[in-house]
Amino acid sequence: MINAGTMIASAIFIVPASIALGLRAPVLIIAVWVLGGVVSLLGALCVAELGAAYPDEGGQFVYLRHAYGPLWGFLYGWAATLVVNPASIAAIAVGFATYLGFFLPLSGTGIRVVAVGSILALTALNAVGVRPGVLTQNVLTGLKIGALAAVVGVGLLLPGGSAANFSPAMPAASVSDLAGPLGVAMVAVLWAYDGWIEITYVGGEVVDAGRTLPRSIILSTLLVLGLYVLVNLAYLYLLSPEGMAASPLVASSAAQAVIGSVGASLVAIAILVSTLGANNGIVLTSARIPYAMARDGLFFQWAARVDRRFDTPLLALVAQGVLSAVLALSGTYQQLITYVVFASWLFYAMSAAAVIRLRHKAPGLARPYRAWGYPVTPIVFIGFATWLVGMTIVETPMESAIGAGIVLAGVPAYWYWARRDEGGERRRVMTDDGDGS
Repeated sequence: MINAGTMIASAIFIVPASIALGLRAPVLIIAVWVLGGVVSLLGALCVAELGAAYPDEGGQFVYLRHAYGPLWGFLYGWAATLVVNPASIAAIAVGFATYLGFFLPLSGTGIRVVAVGSILALTALNAVGVRPGVLTQNVLTGLKIGALAAVVGVGLLLPGGSAANFSPAMPAASVSDLAGPLGVAMVAVLWAYDGWIEITYVGGEVVDAGRTLPRSIILSTLLVLGLYVLVNLAYLYLLSPEGMAASPLVASSAAQAVIGSVGASLVAIAILVSTLGANNGIVLTSARIPYAMARDGLFFQWAARVDRRFDTPLLALVAQGVLSAVLALSGTYQQLITYVVFASWLFYAMSAAAVIRLRHKAPGLARPYRAWGYPVTPIVFIGFATWLVGMTIVETPMESAIGAGIVLAGVPAYWYWARRDEGGERRRVMTDDGDGS
């Protein structure tokens, strides 16, 4: 529920319109959603091996540290803690508040205030214990999966659609003409699938992690892949590629085609549930990254404190909530996300490569799960991630340079904390024989 709930946010209700605008052909539209899901699944298979081998809080911070050394783990944690996760929380919260305006007209200030209120409420909920946050995640994710299933059922079973909308199946354009639109569509689709790594941030709190983490990661990715493909089939059946491209809120238009104006209200409710559920998952898990860094002596020590009453990293959650709220109020979250989007996929590629590196570096490491299709699985994923990073740099060189600067600003910060914790680091090195023990 954490993984699926984080992947399913607002993208599936909106992104299909821009993809249809670029591709204009049913086969290509469905193919790009399938391909994006398969690429995400390849990454999920790699991370499943790492998560089962290192079931600890912090996710990629832990994996990159073991594979490449503490600096790389820190740089990932630095970017995730200060930019990626708070900016994502802020963006999703503003999306939630914007759609709440469908029922309660809100000014620009009102949207920001509601966004901040939702961030603080979710932070408080997850601060008072893991169980309330998990229960909320289960309920909200169950509702959003039900909502997507309803879109599929209504779209494909009730009168209002036409099989003629699937013709012509392929565009008349040449392959070279489609290369650009296909690349843009893949970026949007991979963004819609993002979140398949979320459960690894709380790996140390998962029961029977060696078995549960791989199942969670793989099954949630497969579930979302199936839902996304079926939802796009329903959109096509009801609207045609041209109709999808002409509707920025494609889910609302599809629902209206079958059940009228009531459909728009139901879709707005579904988006509210989806955004709230996605943010709850991010709030719940992401605070464990600075917690893990601080526990290793590479961040402010207050972030490693676990509240005795609630058994949660209370101060890390509060700091994350405050930073996210500030970004939501200032409106700078969108620029920050643009700056670091390439860095996120760079770290994904490094995590997949870590599977290969650790197979050679630590052959004796206990691996309750081994990535299916190794070594092809990590190699193919690394190829796609590298292509995405390269295309992002080419298309947005200035933003990518700023993002690289944000990540590299973590180097002096790492030196500062590493020097302060030299004794503790030596002790950890002496007790780490390379296999994670």
